[in-house]
Amino acid sequence: MELIAAVMALAVLVFGGAALLKGGFYLGKHEGDAMHLADLVLRMADGQWPHLDFMTPIGVLAIAPIALFVKAGFGIGHAIFYAQILVALILFLPTLYVAKTRLTGIWPYVYGVFVMLLPLALVHGEAQSAISISMHYNRWAWGVAYVLVPLAVLAPLGRDRRWLDGALIGAGLGLLVLLKITYFVALFPGIMVALLARRNGTAFVAAILAGLAVAAVTTAIAGPVFWLAYLKDLLTVATSEGRQAPGESFAGVVTLPLYVGGSLALVATVIFLRQSGRMVEGLALLILMPGFFYIAYQNFGNDPQWMYLLMLLAFVLRPGPEVTNSYGWNMRRALGTIGVMALAFGAPSALNLAFSPFRHLASDTEKTAPLLPALPQHADLRTEEKRIYTANLKRPYDNPGDPFAAYREIAEREDPDTLNGEVLPMCQFEGGMTPWFEVVAADLEQAGYAGSRIISTDLYSAYWMFGDFQSVKGAAPWYYGGLPGIENADYIVVPLCPMSLSLRHEMLSALDKKGWTLRAVRRTDLYILMAASKV
Repeated sequence: MELIAAVMALAVLVFGGAALLKGGFYLGKHEGDAMHLADLVLRMADGQWPHLDFMTPIGVLAIAPIALFVKAGFGIGHAIFYAQILVALILFLPTLYVAKTRLTGIWPYVYGVFVMLLPLALVHGEAQSAISISMHYNRWAWGVAYVLVPLAVLAPLGRDRRWLDGALIGAGLGLLVLLKITYFVALFPGIMVALLARRNGTAFVAAILAGLAVAAVTTAIAGPVFWLAYLKDLLTVATSEGRQAPGESFAGVVTLPLYVGGSLALVATVIFLRQSGRMVEGLALLILMPGFFYIAYQNFGNDPQWMYLLMLLAFVLRPGPEVTNSYGWNMRRALGTIGVMALAFGAPSALNLAFSPFRHLASDTEKTAPLLPALPQHADLRTEEKRIYTANLKRPYDNPGDPFAAYREIAEREDPDTLNGEVLPMCQFEGGMTPWFEVVAADLEQAGYAGSRIISTDLYSAYWMFGDFQSVKGAAPWYYGGLPGIENADYIVVPLCPMSLSLRHEMLSALDKKGWTLRAVRRTDLYILMAASKV
């Protein structure tokens, strides 16, 4: 155990230390996601609670570790690094326990290093190498999942510690609820079936009790209304017009050319496990299968991070060389082949994760700028200047009077939005988030609206991080739908060319349906400022 622990500790030191050595967090993509995360973190560091004080479907544990270090005085860039190291250290002992009690040979080392890598990487996965903090909670949740699934599916090698196993499983499932509930919903059935199939009632009961303990502690800290608010936020996203899933369809995640090889490998593993006499493990993996697919479907990029978990199970569960199926196939070779396939299919994402801290360390920082220039204490969160200061305008070229107006009907264009009878432009603002908020915030301050609470009919309402404004209680740092926080806003900014036309349309429609009256109080070339009142 000492050697395994040392290897894992070295992984934390290398991956976590490589990030810290840079002196700041230098983004290569997904600056909007980073701004969204900063909004969440700064609100929580200021004493607000997700779901209770602002709308988000992301769990409190996806935000709290970073907010903890921001509250301690660190810039948000370093706070992210320290939070990731903290998550890795929290996972350290459970991972070590699984490695020691479930795995032999080289697999404890491979497994331990990979689980430590998941929370410490500086990219969410896939094969695109640019550095990003986007969807960090998915990596953290996979780290928890990589502890829970082997703990439930694999039989212990020595002494059976059922109460401890169950307590770890229940606590881990509770953490998934508070981190990203998708993972809990997807993995809970398979994990519980594995425990019941082994007739491991003790571990099952311990898991339920530990999960309830996590819920009880959360309720004691946040109050019972926390759960209702969390459920409300989840329902808002689930019923949103454009945010149920951010990528391919569920069928596509299973059958598209990019994913079908991994899907077939997963199905084959279930079949070969059952034919090898691994009935419990095959059944558990069968129940987990749709959950694996659902997690990939629900996450941007549809990255099947379960691939290396499949590889581990395929190799570890190989039977003796004498075991064959009814066709005479050698099951040890068959599962070994599947393991190699999973290794190959998962390699681009896994290598991208592993190399990301070192790419970040080697990245060029000469022409970078703070993502939040109005908050100098958080200047350690930076990105390439031209990425955040390049502003583009996108508009249809088939409007009445345009050269391609005759094709507008064929293109099936949506009707333009209207505001109090005025037709709004059909155009989108792309890139340049920082200059947008700098210019509009400065204009609002000069016009006498400093200190106001402002919401936007757009993806972000981050004006409070760029000027002398207040955050809006109940608002959504990333707009998913509905009218969160509208009753607490002093004014509404309606961009003439928003970052998302569909979201502007959705929010204006919701305001109209809910009976809100909008009165224009300021108009510029960029936006119309509205005061809202309920009819």
